[in-house]
Amino acid sequence: MVSLSAAIITLNEEQNIARCINSLQGIADEIIVVDSFSSDKTEEICMSFSNVKFFKNKFIGHIQQKNYAFSKASGEFVLGIDADEVVSPELRNSILKVKENPTSNFYSFTRLNNYGGHWVKHCGWYPDIKLRLVKKGMAKWGGVNPHDILLPQTNDDTSFLTGDLLHYSYASIADHINQTNKFSSIAAESFFREGKRSSVFHILTRPPLKFLKDYILKAGFLDGWKGLVICLINGFYTFLKYSKIYELQRKE
Repeated sequence: MVSLSAAIITLNEEQNIARCINSLQGIADEIIVVDSFSSDKTEEICMSFSNVKFFKNKFIGHIQQKNYAFSKASGEFVLGIDADEVVSPELRNSILKVKENPTSNFYSFTRLNNYGGHWVKHCGWYPDIKLRLVKKGMAKWGGVNPHDILLPQTNDDTSFLTGDLLHYSYASIADHINQTNKFSSIAAESFFREGKRSSVFHILTRPPLKFLKDYILKAGFLDGWKGLVICLINGFYTFLKYSKIYELQRKE
């Protein structure tokens, strides 16, 4: 059986981290937690688990922090998981089968998002396929902050595992809006540094197109009133991102 490390980054995750670590018991031989100097009980909770290795590292960006966490893993395979995510029983069984007999260097699976107690099956949020389980040294985190993605470093095929990674995304609409404001700022700055630009045309047209795509084409209406809220805020995120890029242009 191959060894498995789980890698998590944290900042003030006392509400989520124990649930995440508990779901990894019996799967992960070691759990790497890289913390951005939390001011709550995150460290205390993590250190209560015998198989957790806790590190502190200055936060530069999600991508950089996750790559640092992967570098601390000693297992033959590494599972990337966020503090607000949980391995479901079905996914747990799939991962255990990989540990017994790995047939690939890369494994993906679906992520199912919980929004204030509602499991979201549409809105462009599901099926949300994520590559998260990889052979150590064969993949690294990339993408555009804060939307990191695990990128294979070879052209090997990716195997698909059954079972969902459960993501407790937002407890309330207020949480979603606050995160939207924060993440749109990070995304706008990242895009601006990469040379991408915005315009009044983008600001006026991209948000409604995003809403229509998620609510109509991605069947967000089937998730009821919460689906409506999610799709509206998705459109609002797009509005903020392009508006903030435009603001950076004007400052420049």
